[in-house]
Amino acid sequence: MCGIAGFYGFRNDNLVKKISKELAHRGPDGEGFYINDKVTLLNRRLAIIDLDTGNQPIFNEDKSIVVVFNGEIYNYQELKKILQTSGHIFKTKSDTEIIVHGYEEWDYEVFDKLNGMFAIALYDIKKDKLLLVRDHFGIKPLYYAFPTYEVKRGLIFSSEIKPIIYSGLIERKSNDRIIYRYLKYRIHDDQRETFFKGVFRLFPGELLEIKYSKFVIKQYSALKSDLIRLSQHHIPHRSGGIRGVDTLQFRNELVKAIKYRLISDVPVGTCLSGGLDSSTVVSIVNKLLIENAKEAESVGKIQKTFSAVFPGGNNDEEKYIDGLIKELTNSRINVFKVKPNPRSFMKDLKDFIKTQEEPTISTGPYAQYKVMEEAHGKVKVLLDGQGADEMMAGYLPYYFIYLKQLLINKNYLLFIKELTNSFDVVIRYFKEKLSKTIKPISLLNNEFVKKYYKESFKVENSNLKKRLIEDIFSNSLQSLLRYEDKNAMRFSIEGRVPFLDINLVKYIFSLPDEAIIKDGWNKYILRQGTKEILPEMINQRRNKIGFTTPETQWFKTLEKDFFKILTSESFSKRSYFNQKQVLLAYHDLVTGKIHDTMLFWRIINMELWMREFIDPTSPTASLGASVLGKSNKGKKIEIKIKGKKYFRFPIKTDLFKKGDDYVKKISSIVISNVVKNLPKKIPRLASLARDDRGGDWFIVVSEKIIAISQGRSYFLWDIKISLAAKILSKFVTKTPTGIGLGSPWTMQLAINEIGLPKIILSAAVSKITKLFGIKGEFYNMVGPVVRSIDGPTEYSVFPSNVSAKLGPKEPQKVAENIKLQITNDKLISNIKYQISKFLGVVVIDANDIGRNVLGNSTGLSNKLIEKIFKDNPMGQSDEQTPITLVIIN
Repeated sequence: MCGIAGFYGFRNDNLVKKISKELAHRGPDGEGFYINDKVTLLNRRLAIIDLDTGNQPIFNEDKSIVVVFNGEIYNYQELKKILQTSGHIFKTKSDTEIIVHGYEEWDYEVFDKLNGMFAIALYDIKKDKLLLVRDHFGIKPLYYAFPTYEVKRGLIFSSEIKPIIYSGLIERKSNDRIIYRYLKYRIHDDQRETFFKGVFRLFPGELLEIKYSKFVIKQYSALKSDLIRLSQHHIPHRSGGIRGVDTLQFRNELVKAIKYRLISDVPVGTCLSGGLDSSTVVSIVNKLLIENAKEAESVGKIQKTFSAVFPGGNNDEEKYIDGLIKELTNSRINVFKVKPNPRSFMKDLKDFIKTQEEPTISTGPYAQYKVMEEAHGKVKVLLDGQGADEMMAGYLPYYFIYLKQLLINKNYLLFIKELTNSFDVVIRYFKEKLSKTIKPISLLNNEFVKKYYKESFKVENSNLKKRLIEDIFSNSLQSLLRYEDKNAMRFSIEGRVPFLDINLVKYIFSLPDEAIIKDGWNKYILRQGTKEILPEMINQRRNKIGFTTPETQWFKTLEKDFFKILTSESFSKRSYFNQKQVLLAYHDLVTGKIHDTMLFWRIINMELWMREFIDPTSPTASLGASVLGKSNKGKKIEIKIKGKKYFRFPIKTDLFKKGDDYVKKISSIVISNVVKNLPKKIPRLASLARDDRGGDWFIVVSEKIIAISQGRSYFLWDIKISLAAKILSKFVTKTPTGIGLGSPWTMQLAINEIGLPKIILSAAVSKITKLFGIKGEFYNMVGPVVRSIDGPTEYSVFPSNVSAKLGPKEPQKVAENIKLQITNDKLISNIKYQISKFLGVVVIDANDIGRNVLGNSTGLSNKLIEKIFKDNPMGQSDEQTPITLVIIN
């Protein structure tokens, strides 16, 4: 097991050495290079077989063919005998050397003969041809990109994505199409494109041929077509029988596959989740130990198993793990258990996301991450049960595909029998489907959805084996294999998957469908083949859980941590999400109204992934930094009214929250940004303030931050909406900014403030006066308290986007108090321009539709100030500029 990387079309020795360091965790036991002016090959070695002479690159006899390789070839000894018979001379005992001699003998056909997992880079020096090859199932990853900087007609490839995006050869950019598919359909790894724009993956069974700067992708593997052909020979029997199935032969094939994967010169252990698949592997290895099988020597005298358990969790499988060990005959097993928890998850989250390189569909892979961490230093190879579900219908939806297939084939008696026997499974499936979920698209940004709404994801749903083949080569298995490779290699461990053996898979697909689902049992042949070696509590398990975490419980525990992510400034600026709807739905999740944790994990994972890989790495200005001298987007600093110029400079602030001493906080911001830093930062502004012909200045404050600080802002979920509020809000014209009483939340606040009777009376009077052309009587009657109520605004940062607000209490007094605090500040005496130039403070309710001065200590008229702010220069979106300095000239 190793990591490989390289270039075609250029040479950069410093870069390949840098990449070698980046891949060191995949191969801590050594590095090897092949470099010429056109081709560079790198191998980082995790030594598993032939520890002494297996270093790479490896050549053929005349050194005209060179290879670097990641993985294991399990049938290499059989192939070696054939090649030696043909006259090939081997210099090592490694499986890697099979590739160069096999290529000499069989050309591209060699790759289809390999039973194993591999990513190969082979350079045919005489033909000047580079081949990149990925194994039949896609167990080992291989990524590539075409450089956009410095190199023309070149290529960079690697076992991981990070060396490619950190190479400086391509632009580091997110792939929004893949992100949309991930967020909406809960899929990934099904496309050639990755989450990184311009970075691609080879599909299972493919090779990329590069010759004379021409790049051609070919399908070398016949496995997929073989499985399709084999599956077509068997149609479910009307009798419900299972003819042509040899359970003993199945078990022999499985044992052979496990023996292959025990071949190692370093210690081998096993993963044990407590489920049917991993328990089968552990049990067979235990049996091989008892029988003193040669292949089991790599295990040692006692098998080491590694498990993730969640005491008290709703998905804890510890009782099955303990039950298996207790009931196994002459058990030679040492169990290592790790207990992932919410706190360890938050601690490891950054590294976990970096390890996976691309987002995951749930937190489940973290359990595997911790298992691999536990195994590090104890074993170097781990076997697990990956792939059995996609081969033998391990997931609930497969039952329905099979039942539909029986109906289409008019096998009615068998349909009734299978439906009856699987009724408990069917009921459980529908319960899960009927659990309260939310449509992902409702939480996405409308513009994002419009751009990619044509994206679709369709799966086979009426033919069992076709669907299994789909899931093996394109869908669910590809994700799981990626998780395993990244998690294992993060801790320098080789993960091996016995169920993904070419001969075993071919045998299963040669059997009738009843070998897979029969009498209401999935994995039927596996259950039949393991009756003698597994305890009944595992062999007859119906409740599949798998390698996962108690996600629902974790989300409740981590409510504040995740809430902080979803309310962050960076999240509010993402073009993918509707932050307001996300936060409302997230509140429903933690209060138990909906249960779709996987959707919210995708959203959170996406945000953290963007931070890790895409966001600029250069330090950004702190929220408290002044933006004096710059206007908000789409606005102007200068406005002219009746011959006078007014300069409006927005000031960026931290978020205000309930309980803030807003008088001191605003005064401090003004003193720091305007008084203290003004002369040295913006001399032009200082000269304006010193100018005897003008230079008067004042501060304008958004009423929102006052209301929030005073505790007059309420989260939408804390407002108990009455039927009256729901009905009345429907009759209010909604503004584009969502302000006013056009929502049930703001209407409820109005009812709470002045009472329902006055609201109804005012509405009636307004209706009548409109008939006579008189407008605005509603707000004249309800008064300024109701007029200043603000609703949730999607364009604002948290918490304004998920809260409704009353106007500030005593805004005139607020304006006077802030003026007094600024005037009395000690720094004010050190400024070069006169304090008499400071006019005071204005508290204003301003938006793109209207302005309303609520408090004014400047001596200027409210109408003038409203004219000065007629184009709303304050930050009304995510600018976080609720304070504005105005200088008159």
